[in-house]
Amino acid sequence: MQFQFQAYHFKTRLNNGISELWDVVRKKYVVITPEEMVRQQLIQFLVNEKEVPLSKIAVEKLIEVNNLKKRFDVLVYNHDFKPLLLAECKAPQIKLNHQTLHQVANYNQTLAVPYLLITNGINIHLAKIDVEKKQFAWMNEIPNYERWHG
Repeated sequence: MQFQFQAYHFKTRLNNGISELWDVVRKKYVVITPEEMVRQQLIQFLVNEKEVPLSKIAVEKLIEVNNLKKRFDVLVYNHDFKPLLLAECKAPQIKLNHQTLHQVANYNQTLAVPYLLITNGINIHLAKIDVEKKQFAWMNEIPNYERWHG
């Protein structure tokens, strides 16, 4: 679905000529790249508009997928800290396609979340996953946090 993030305000700085912004989840400054901006906008969207508690979000953590070390972009946990939603962020110029979905679906082999989200900041897609049947269905809206598992 076509999508546009609101204009969120980010705390930024210039560090040795490199633009950085404050990541509220990792609690540190990170280099501003197109993909990082999408990731940070998604975090703000989840917290401010979908009411996801900041404490239930993990960013760029290592996981093992098929004996390879990978990093997911954003993971949202439910109230019991079980993985709920896995998001893959791409730079705005990257088209979202089956390869993008395949990448996040591969990560989901390890995490087994019920929701997968892909975004490039222009388009955003949310799929509900049936892990047992290995099927998914695209959703027309992104529900508030409480509705994901309530």
